[in-house]
Amino acid sequence: MQMSDERDIKADRATVWAALLSPEVLKECVPGAQEVTGTPEDGFDALVVQKVGPVKATFKGTVTLSNMVEMESLTLTGEGKGGAAGFAKGGANVRLEDSETGTRLIYEVEAKVGGKLAQLGSRIVDGFAKKMAEQFFSRFEEVLEGPKDEDDAPEAEKKGWLKRLIS
Repeated sequence: MQMSDERDIKADRATVWAALLSPEVLKECVPGAQEVTGTPEDGFDALVVQKVGPVKATFKGTVTLSNMVEMESLTLTGEGKGGAAGFAKGGANVRLEDSETGTRLIYEVEAKVGGKLAQLGSRIVDGFAKKMAEQFFSRFEEVLEGPKDEDDAPEAEKKGWLKRLIS
């Protein structure tokens, strides 16, 4: 499965870059992550619990960072073993560019599975992999910018307060 997309994040490049290298941010963003430890130089160890169709598995794996060009691009490569469920491998090439609102994050993702997971069929697996990538990058954007609803809530509250004051 391969896919690519981009997101405009309302944060400067240095902030986005630092977040990509942070185990705390990665744990917050990887769907089902129970634990993420390590460093960008040595790689990260991860424990992720996921359900793909009828198969639920705990994956123990590693994530390595390579092809790093500071504040411009990097490659995230991960591999996890889920026991009898099989394995998952994947990678994301990530590029950062300046945008009108902050930083444009452009990514290309590739994922492969084996074992029982592969027996589920490519439609289920591809759909799951796409959903995981979208959730990761949506959550990444949310962690940096704050939830969209909360951004609107203070504004709505101010408008309501102002309206009551002038009524």
